[in-house]
Amino acid sequence: MADWGQFAKKNLPMLAVLVVIVVAVVFVLADRWRRGAFVFGVATLLAAVFRLTMPSERVGLLAVRSRAFDVGALVAVGGAIVWLAVSIDPLGTD
Repeated sequence: MADWGQFAKKNLPMLAVLVVIVVAVVFVLADRWRRGAFVFGVATLLAAVFRLTMPSERVGLLAVRSRAFDVGALVAVGGAIVWLAVSIDPLGTD
């Protein structure tokens, strides 16, 4: 049990991002793909904020490469996903 507690504490930012991703998947499965894409983009931007503001030892699995590369890549991908989700014409769907 202590191992799970240490894992959760070390990877709390990643777990928070994972919860938001699960919400995005629920939206997509409920046939709300634009909302799901938007929430997924927000999750990516949230990961960028965690990576930018927290030390590498605290972000756990969000630290892949250097801080600058990780934040730049997450902002670029998250921003693109949010922009696409907002800009696509719904054509009668959500």
